[in-house]
Amino acid sequence: RGEKRLTMVHAGGHNSPGSNPNPTHMNKFAFGCAVVASIISIIFGYVLMGILNLCALVGSLTAGKTSDVIGRRYTIALSSVIFLVGSVVMGYGPNYAVLMVGRCIAGVGVGFALMIAPVYSAEIASASHRGFLTSLPELCISLGILLGYVSNYCFGKLALKLGWRLMLGLAAIPSMILAFGILKMPESPRWLVMQGRLEEAKKIMVLISNTEEEAEERFRDILAAAEIEEDGAVKAVGRGVWRELVINPTPAVRLILIAALGIHFFEHATGIEAVVLYSPKIFEKAGVTSKDKLLLATVGVGLTKAVLIVIATFLLDKVGRRKLLLTSTGGMVFASTSLAIGLTMVHRFGRLVWALRLSIVSAYTFVAFFSIGLGPITWVYSSEIFPLRLRAQGASIGVAVNRIMNATTITMGGVFFMFAGIAVVAWWFFFFMLPETKGVPLEEIEKLFGGGDARGARDGLEIQAKRVNNKI
Repeated sequence: RGEKRLTMVHAGGHNSPGSNPNPTHMNKFAFGCAVVASIISIIFGYVLMGILNLCALVGSLTAGKTSDVIGRRYTIALSSVIFLVGSVVMGYGPNYAVLMVGRCIAGVGVGFALMIAPVYSAEIASASHRGFLTSLPELCISLGILLGYVSNYCFGKLALKLGWRLMLGLAAIPSMILAFGILKMPESPRWLVMQGRLEEAKKIMVLISNTEEEAEERFRDILAAAEIEEDGAVKAVGRGVWRELVINPTPAVRLILIAALGIHFFEHATGIEAVVLYSPKIFEKAGVTSKDKLLLATVGVGLTKAVLIVIATFLLDKVGRRKLLLTSTGGMVFASTSLAIGLTMVHRFGRLVWALRLSIVSAYTFVAFFSIGLGPITWVYSSEIFPLRLRAQGASIGVAVNRIMNATTITMGGVFFMFAGIAVVAWWFFFFMLPETKGVPLEEIEKLFGGGDARGARDGLEIQAKRVNNKI
C-alpha cells in the first residue's frame, strides 16, 4: 500500500511554480493559498460584535460535513458568499428585523470560516511551516478587530444612520477579494486523496512542496494515513465519522477530542473576551474617562494583540506549541490576578493612582500573553491533531465549543480572580494533555496520542511527547 515509487506529474519543466531547491524554505505558493484562505477571518474580527454566536455555532457544526462533501476550497468560497450576503443585509438594514437577519446570516458565514480556514491551511502546509501558516487566520482576526476599532473611531464622526451602515457594509470588501483569490487556490490534496482523486492530489502536492522528493514523501504519507488500497480505492470515505469521534472513539481519538475541546474551552474561559471587547469599560473604570483617550486605549489593545500574534506566528515552528502555550497561560494567570487587584482597589477606595496604572498595564499584559500563545495556538493545534478522515468534523466540534464559550463569557471586576483560577487549570490541562506537534507530519500526529500503539493511548502519549520534546 503506497510502497512503489510515485511519479510526480507537473507542467512546465523540472521545478514546479513556487518550488524551491531548499526543502526547509517556506513554499511561496502554499503561503499565498493560506493568506487567501485567511482573508475571511479579517471580516470576523471586524464585525465581532455584529454577529450572533448561535448562528455561528450552527455554521461551524455544518461546515465540517460540508467540507468533507464539497471540498475545502468550495467551503471557503461558500463561507465568503454567505458572509457577503450577511454584510450587505446588515449594511442595508431598513429596520431592526432585517438587521437581525443580516447578523444571523453573517454568523453562519463566520462559523464556516472559523472552521475551514485553519483546516485548509494545515492541510497544504509542510510540517516545518504548519504552525506559521495555520496561525494566519487568527492573525487576520486580530487585524479585523483592530480595523473595527479604527473604523469605529472614523465613522463615529459621521451621522449615526450613515456611520453604522458604512461600517457594516465595508465588511463585504474582503469577501469580494476572497472571491477573486479563490479562483487561483487549489483544493486540499489531502481531501482529494480521500476522494480517490490521486492524480490531482499529486499535481497539487508538487505545487505546495519545494522539491519533487519532498512532494513524493508527503504524498506517500497521505496515502498511508488515508488507508489507500492496492487498487487505489479509499476505505469508507466520509462514513461513520461521528461514530469514530464521539460514540465509539479509539483511546487515541478520545484523547485528541478532549485536547481539541479543552483548548477551545480555555481560550475563552480564561477571559480574553472580557478584556478585548470590554476594554473601554475597564479603562473607564480605571479612570480613563475622555472619549478620545478611551478610543486610543482601545486601539492600543487591538494593536498589541496584532503585534504579538505576528511574533507568535514566527515562533510556533521554532519554539513549539507547548512551550508557548504554557508560557502564555502562566502569564495570563499573573495578569488576571493583578488586573483583579487593581480593579477591586479602585472600586473600593476610589482613584488610587497605583491601582489605576496597575489595571491598565495588566489589561495590556493579559492581551500580550494571550496573543503570544493561547490565541493562535488554539486554532493551529485543533486543526492539526485529528486524523485525516476525522479532521474537518472534529475541528467543527471544537469551533462549536469555541462559539458557545464566546457567547457565555462573564465580564468585569472581581471575576478576573475567577479567570486567573481557570487559567491555572488551563495550564495544567495543556501540560498533561497536549503533546508537542512542532515539525511532526500530519499523518503521524495521531501516534502522539497513542494511535496504533499497543501499549495504550496514555503510554503512547507520554512516550511520544518525551521523544518529541527531547529533539527540541
